[in-house]
Amino acid sequence: MTEAKSPKATGEHDSTPSAALTVEESRDVEKRKSGTAKVVHEVVRLQGDEELDRPAISLALSGVAAGTAITASVFGTAALGMRLGHDVGSELISGLGYCIGFIIVILGKLQLFTESTITAVLPLAHNPNWHNLARLARLWLIVLTANLAGTFVVAAGISHGGIASPELLAEIRLMAAHLMAPAPLTILLSGVPAGFLVAAIAWVLPSARGSEFWVIGIITYLISICGFSHIIASSTEVWVAVLCGDASAWAGINGVILPALLGNIIGGTGLFALLAHGQVKAEL
Repeated sequence: MTEAKSPKATGEHDSTPSAALTVEESRDVEKRKSGTAKVVHEVVRLQGDEELDRPAISLALSGVAAGTAITASVFGTAALGMRLGHDVGSELISGLGYCIGFIIVILGKLQLFTESTITAVLPLAHNPNWHNLARLARLWLIVLTANLAGTFVVAAGISHGGIASPELLAEIRLMAAHLMAPAPLTILLSGVPAGFLVAAIAWVLPSARGSEFWVIGIITYLISICGFSHIIASSTEVWVAVLCGDASAWAGINGVILPALLGNIIGGTGLFALLAHGQVKAEL
């Protein structure tokens, strides 16, 4: 008679709950198991595939809404900075205001360009072909344009529409001057970790299980206090500087927006998305 061998004896991995547990307890174990990297990859990839298939008008309207909502980060940071001052301790607190717009946009499922540097890229990484590349280019173009249009409209309201008090406007202009002071290469390099971290939010959220608020808040707070460049949030300050005559459109676009865009793409797609896909490619 052949003896049954245990998983340990055969070198196999036993992924089933212990027989000593009741059926109800075994179900509790299954509920609490963390998803594997493959599962997370598939969740994010399928989400990206759905986004790539959305109608252009849906992407555009969602993108404008995201661009408008992300300006809450600028308002929050400026309002706290205006009241607290600009010493190191105060800046740590005012950085909390930066999280507000991202929480609205991400929990509201609005189309934010930097999130799409991973979600919309995974379908292409999984199945590289010209069709998927064209779908990605279409989504990026629509969403990026819509996001920047949304921030521009709000910036116009801040600069000339009276939606910000003179004190708040002065603070936002001060933030814009600080943002635009570094060289374009410096802004590009600081955009890399920002792109990486926002892509990390999209990767972590499927496993957050009710902690989405804290995941978004902690990661975006880190972006703020480190001074990393996020193209969409930063564009609000750039547009305000341009519309108020503090900077030329060329300086704003060529000096901040394009370098931040390239840095975010490198960090979100070149690093995070490809590494996230690469870790499970052999298992798929």
